[in-house]
Amino acid sequence: MGGPARFFAEAADESAVVEAFRFAEARGVPLFVLGGGSNLLVADRGVDALVLRVRVRGIEADLAGAQPGAQGREAAQGDGGAHRRVLVRAGAGERWDDLVARAVDEGWAGVECLSGIPGDVGATPIQNVGAYGQEVAETIAEVRAIDRATGATAIIAGADCGFGYRDSRFKRAWRGRFVITGVTFALCPGGAATVRYPELARALGARAGGAAPPLGEVRSTVIALRRGKSMVLDPDDENGRSAGSFFMNPTLGAGAAAAAVARIAAAGVLAPGEVIPQYPAEGGRVKLSAAWLIERAGFAKGTRHGAAGISTRHTLALVNRGGATAAELIELARRVRRGVLERFGVALSPEPDLIGFEPGETGDLAGDGHAANSDGP
Repeated sequence: MGGPARFFAEAADESAVVEAFRFAEARGVPLFVLGGGSNLLVADRGVDALVLRVRVRGIEADLAGAQPGAQGREAAQGDGGAHRRVLVRAGAGERWDDLVARAVDEGWAGVECLSGIPGDVGATPIQNVGAYGQEVAETIAEVRAIDRATGATAIIAGADCGFGYRDSRFKRAWRGRFVITGVTFALCPGGAATVRYPELARALGARAGGAAPPLGEVRSTVIALRRGKSMVLDPDDENGRSAGSFFMNPTLGAGAAAAAVARIAAAGVLAPGEVIPQYPAEGGRVKLSAAWLIERAGFAKGTRHGAAGISTRHTLALVNRGGATAAELIELARRVRRGVLERFGVALSPEPDLIGFEPGETGDLAGDGHAANSDGP
């Protein structure tokens, strides 16, 4: 869904990226960088800008004895070879899942739980892409980018990217400053698979002696789990036309979380013996399940609004049932967000970028739910 771009270009190398800067500047139009397009909702009128698809390709791998700049969690590998790393440099235009498949085939641990996610490599640091217990923040050693203001190349250490839950400096303080052209990942040759996420652990089953499953088995299991939620690209899936999870799981300060839990308990939505899903988050915060909140606020799987609707398989996915407009989907998202806020006092934040909309068209979706859910650091 959504309308066209006024101008569109593809850049196969960094010089073409700089040329695009000049093209946009000469015509007085904004520059919008497009990755794989999997995490966008574009307005029906389209985008009055130069839309640039970065197609820088190539994957190179170098064995390294250190892990420069990465935020990897060596202790989680538990393989005794935590300091041995392979640095994998990938162009921003490489398909993300192709890189994951290559890593799994080579026996490089660190991204196996991120299998089946659509989109390009260059987008992963922006969103701090994560799923099933892994985030790219754990393995990104550095990001290669071009500064829009100067055209100069910048090498940014992973530790300097300000990664958080579905967040980074590229989304906030550095928004619009850089165009990413490559990412280097520090992976662990022969390392153990990461099995932290309860749903994934259950799907894999217990193993004698607590042995970690092979990377390939973790990849295939993750893809199967995603497929069961219509979270892989499948043209025959009625729920397949989505931007993935539309809302992020809200993370609240301890006081706000306690207030939310008390309000939920008082709302009469809990079954006998049911426990409100909540998980520890960084900085002493608490993460709640957006899907659970949406369902308890009265929005069931399959709910429709015109030709837009909630997936029949996954409450967080808002889907195009065929012929839906972006305006319809935005209105559905606003209804869901408003319902959760009124019922439980928790503000949900959208995960996709909303492009080409006027401020009044997205309304409360344009705000940042972090502030509404916060009671301090």
